[in-house]
Formats: sequence, structure tokens, C-alpha cells
Amino acid sequence: MTNIDLYTWATPNGWKASATLEELDLPYSLKPIDITTGIQKDPSYVAINPNGRIPAIVDHDEDGLAVFESGAIMVYLAEKTGRLMPTDVKGQSQVMQWLMFQMGGLGPMQGQANVFHRYMDEKIPTAIDRYQNETRRLYGVLDSRLADNEFLAGEYSIADIANWSWARIHNWAGVSIDEFENLKRWLDQLEARPALIRGAAVPHATNYNAPEEESAAAESTKKMVTA
Repeated sequence: MTNIDLYTWATPNGWKASATLEELDLPYSLKPIDITTGIQKDPSYVAINPNGRIPAIVDHDEDGLAVFESGAIMVYLAEKTGRLMPTDVKGQSQVMQWLMFQMGGLGPMQGQANVFHRYMDEKIPTAIDRYQNETRRLYGVLDSRLADNEFLAGEYSIADIANWSWARIHNWAGVSIDEFENLKRWLDQLEARPALIRGAAVPHATNYNAPEEESAAAESTKKMVTA
């Protein structure tokens, strides 16, 4: 029975929620929120997510509990099911550290790289360089961690899903990962997981890594990436 409503769109933060739901094999009802229309600012949706962004969920098993912020959604679902999160204190701490790494570092920095590299009509080289270089540095942190670890926090967890959701579209920020062999290995490994493939196609499939001139969806999807 479907007891979770997922409000989302095709963005890295959106994938964090949908991919987690898919990995946990939790049934959910999809509620697309087309952020290109501004519907995410409608009072009816703001009542669910006060920040007026995606994603958000409503869990009807918990008297209609609304959860917003992608990281909070991931932690909530992991704790609800007892999966994708270790049960020991050390393991939980490692997962939370790498989740916060994405929330406070990779997501914001790569999001700004996306903005200044692709969206701004006026190209500001210092801003582009600043955010691309910081994104590249953060990829290096991931690469170093993955040199001796199959996954970021020991076992496969929500920390991997969160960072994968952003690093998989490195091309959209104009940052190559050719120098990061461990990161590439990890991305390829995660991209092969059926649940993540399904999660990245919610609410519709996109092709962020195709060359822009070859991507028919490029123009219509640009503004979605940083939501």
C-alpha cells in the first residue's frame, strides 16, 4: 500500500529522495513539482515544505508527517526502515559526516558552479573558477576516501546516494573527473545499481552528462539542477 507521497523534480536533491525510496523498496505516490513554473511557491505546497523547494515527503503512516530537506528525508527513511544506516554509533557518525559533506560542501559548491558556468548570461571568470575549483577539490576529497574504501562510510549507505546524486552530473558544472580514478570507479559502480537508475528517472529521465549540443533536453533542464 502506498503511504508516502513524494513531491519532487529532476534535480540532484530530488534524486536523493527518489533513489533512497527505490533502494529501500518503499512504495510511494509521485507528486511532480515542476519547478520551472514556480508551483513550488504555491501556499498549498509551502504548507508541506516551508522553504518552497523540492523534495518533500508526506508519510501517511505517521499521521501525515511532512518532511522537507533532502538530507532530512534520507535520514528519516533510513531510520524508519533500519536500512542504509549502520546501527552502531561509529557507523552512524561516519554516514552522517559524509552526508553533511554533501549537504554543506559538494551540493552548494557544485550548485554554484552550475549557476555561473551554465546559467548566467554574464560570464564571470573569477566566479566560475572559484566554484569549479572548489568542486574539483571536493571531488579530490571523495577520491581520496574511496582509494581505500569501497563506499564512503564503510557499507553502502545514504551517504553514497547523496554524494552520487551530485557527482554524477559533474559535466553539468564543467568539471572533469578524469584525474579521479577512485571516484570514477565508485560512480560507475553506483550507476549500475537498478534502484539508483530508477531513482534518477523520477519524475522523468534526463541526460545531464551528454554534450550540451547533443542533449535535446538541455535548455529545458538547466534551471532544474540547483533546485
